[in-house]
Amino acid sequence: MTTRRRLSLLRALAITLVVVILVAPLGWMVLASLKTNVDIYDASKAFVFTPTLDNYTTVLQQANYSRFILNSFWVAAAATFLSLLLGVPAAYAMSRFGMKRSALVVLMARIIPGVSLLVPWYYVFSNMRLVGSFTVLILSHMFVSLPLIVYILMGFFDGLPIELEEAAMVDGLTPIGTFWRICLPLAMGGIATASILSFIFSWNNFMFALVLSGRSTKTLPVAIFDFVGYASIDWGGLMAAATIVTLPIMVIALFTQKYIVSGLTAGATKG
Repeated sequence: MTTRRRLSLLRALAITLVVVILVAPLGWMVLASLKTNVDIYDASKAFVFTPTLDNYTTVLQQANYSRFILNSFWVAAAATFLSLLLGVPAAYAMSRFGMKRSALVVLMARIIPGVSLLVPWYYVFSNMRLVGSFTVLILSHMFVSLPLIVYILMGFFDGLPIELEEAAMVDGLTPIGTFWRICLPLAMGGIATASILSFIFSWNNFMFALVLSGRSTKTLPVAIFDFVGYASIDWGGLMAAATIVTLPIMVIALFTQKYIVSGLTAGATKG
């Protein structure tokens, strides 16, 4: 066996191992969502069992999870839209006008863990009587979504040739018109990437919603805890709810993976 073939075999084994490690918990989650609690605790029925949809019925009907799904979608969509509205012009300005200090602030905002701000946020928003509202959830999600969008789009705008904008202004376009008609259409791939990643973050966010949401604004990740009791855990319902949370994100990631990869590598080969 040649050295190249050995390396190929080793690479294939390493990839297989990584895939198994990543996929195995998801597979167990989906299988457990189709079992009763008795079957989940029975090791002999790990793969051979009688599937049931009772857990999904409990989640979607009895637990009123459709409301929580709508809450999660509304918060994620609103936070993403508002972050794009502010982040796209900010990223363009930082890229074109060399605003290094502002870019450093954005980078610092990405580094600071959001959980460290939960206590001051709760204090401020409680005094404003906003805790438990959609407003505070959207604003808290924007703290992470906005720097993420700016950081990604700066790479895209850095990769756009400045000559295109100069030619457009020679033809009579204003700087704003150049941004709107030239740069923005060319950066649609980056905008799509930033939107996808921002939406995924908001959809999966747990800590912010746990502290700042109310009974009527509870999102799906927080609602999953309803299946965790003091004395027992409804594993079947918990796994069904977790599957419902995970499935939309997996579908989005599957069909938009090329945009995500291009966004994460934007500007990497510049220069």
